[in-house]
Amino acid sequence: MRKSCIIFHISSLPSEYGIGKMGRHAFEFVDFLKDAGVKCWQILPLSPTSYGDSPYQSFSVNAGNPYFIDFEILEGDGLLEYPEYCDIVWESDPDKVDYSLIYDHCFDVLRVAYSRFRSSKFPAYRKFCEANKSWLEEYALFMALKFKNNGKAWYEWEPEIATHKIKAVADAKKELKNDIGFYKFIQFEFYRQWTALKSYANENGIEIVGDIPIYCALDSVEAWSEHKLFWFDRKCRPVRVAGCPPDDFSPTGQLWGNPLYDWDYHKKTGYKWWIDRIDFATRLYDIVRIDHFRGFESYYTIPYGNEDATIGEWKKGPNYELFRLAEEKLGKLNIIAEDLGFITPEVREMLDNCGYPGMKVLQFGFSDGENEHLPHNFTTTNCFAYTGTHDNETLNGWVETLDKKSLKFAKKYLNVKKKSDIPMAVVRSAWASVAEVAAAQMQDFLDSPKDARMNTPSTLGNNWQFRAKQSDFTSELAKKIRKLNKLYNR
Repeated sequence: MRKSCIIFHISSLPSEYGIGKMGRHAFEFVDFLKDAGVKCWQILPLSPTSYGDSPYQSFSVNAGNPYFIDFEILEGDGLLEYPEYCDIVWESDPDKVDYSLIYDHCFDVLRVAYSRFRSSKFPAYRKFCEANKSWLEEYALFMALKFKNNGKAWYEWEPEIATHKIKAVADAKKELKNDIGFYKFIQFEFYRQWTALKSYANENGIEIVGDIPIYCALDSVEAWSEHKLFWFDRKCRPVRVAGCPPDDFSPTGQLWGNPLYDWDYHKKTGYKWWIDRIDFATRLYDIVRIDHFRGFESYYTIPYGNEDATIGEWKKGPNYELFRLAEEKLGKLNIIAEDLGFITPEVREMLDNCGYPGMKVLQFGFSDGENEHLPHNFTTTNCFAYTGTHDNETLNGWVETLDKKSLKFAKKYLNVKKKSDIPMAVVRSAWASVAEVAAAQMQDFLDSPKDARMNTPSTLGNNWQFRAKQSDFTSELAKKIRKLNKLYNR
């Protein structure tokens, strides 16, 4: 079945509180998608953001972002009063998320709600804690310890607790009992609201496309509490970290800094941790996009402590074996493989074995007629055709970056005469393609300028900030998108 998809993270939803939330504006956006005939809503990882505000660098692979919890819903449950959150200054610019303001105030408001919370009035709370105890207990303790240590990374804590010694952990659980309860409450509220929103989307014929990063952050509960999962030395420090080698776009490569997995250990366990993670994601989302999928075939390793990625080497990953075992245990998986970047024949073979749809990105295509990202070169319907991803320019911004040769080729290929007509022509080209799903950022339907870009890879600051206004989502725009979907049978 041919479908269309819009990429629009929760953080970008309209809101009076500085960042998108899972309340009425989110439900109204679902209504907008339904009116527009869009069948898939793609979001970024729901995880709590840490250093750099990136959802791809999180304190936990399972926890939800506290910033997305809707205050109005908490008020309706008797946990907040309107003046306790409405009189706070949540934004410095209505078009951008100010993460420092959110961080300064969000937890204070949530602590007020927690002070009124009684688990006896919320029967689902105990069920939630029991169902999620495999990760929730350690996560709540980890966050309580971070709060106690003024936000410092776990490897800067006292040695006994930093290395997760049994007695130190037991003592911390006793000492920080109330704060542990607070962070468990936050997760209960997050997942209660997320479940309601996802159910509403599904009831209206819309699937949620979620995103899981391949790697954990170094400052994460997983890296702190499950050292065996990672390529660490005896002092619980990474031996090597993740990144990408130098190329034409980045002469010094990309140093991500994430700890790498000890794949030999994972193999001995039958990849249990990864299979559990995939299982969790498939219950959280309808379709799961796995970021940096090629890293399961082979991955680039950089010595820990290096300042860039110029020195590194490739190592072999688990390949298809991991996904074969996952499907044996979980059944057929609805996964998108983010297969961008340096793709070798071995990576293509792994993708073929998995059978998952890959990605085509039209912004990468306008070099010449042989480029695989141009629709006439798509060799299968089993793919997602993106005009651009969250790591790309808005289409308006992208057009401004084109050199004369690429601009001339784009006009000719898209059969337009004016530069200003290119963005919508790219959208039409993706929608007209044979790809099972055609996707675009919300910014490209809003005709957003280049400063509405969500993320510029390998940069720190000024990312993940884009916000939309409620007035953006007009019935006229929904009608325009619906016509496009009808025209191309999506």
